[in-house]
Amino acid sequence: MAITDRDVELAEARMQALRDAGHVLSARYDRRAARIVVDLNTGVQLAVPARSIEGLAEAAADDLSQIEISPSGLGLAWPTLDVDVYVPALLQGVFGSRSWMAALLGASGGRASSAAKTEAARRNGQKGGRPKRVSAA
Repeated sequence: MAITDRDVELAEARMQALRDAGHVLSARYDRRAARIVVDLNTGVQLAVPARSIEGLAEAAADDLSQIEISPSGLGLAWPTLDVDVYVPALLQGVFGSRSWMAALLGASGGRASSAAKTEAARRNGQKGGRPKRVSAA
C-alpha cells in the first residue's frame, strides 16, 4: 500500500487538530507534591501524581525530573526510565495500559471501606468468619 500526498495531508490535518485542542508548552516534576505538572498552550495546567502513571510509580525523583516534550507537543518522555506518555490520554484520565489501570483500580477498590462493607465483615465475624471454599470435585 502506497502512501499518497493526500494521506500525508490528512495525517497532518489530524495532528494539527490535536495540537489545537492543547499541546504541551512545559513540563516539570514537583518534588514536594510528587506530581508531574504540565502546562498547555490553552492555559490549562495539569498536575498528576507520579505514582498514578504507569512506569513512574517507583521512579526516583532525579529520574522523574528528566522530562522531555515530544516535537509535536503531544507526548512526554522519560528516557532514563523508558517511559512515554500521550498527553491527550492523560487529559482523558488514562494513565497507563488497560491491564495496569484495572490492577490499580482493583487494588484501591479492595482497600475501600464503607458502612455496608464494615457491617458485612462484622456479620461474617459473628458467624465464624468467611466461609471456607468448597472445591468442586
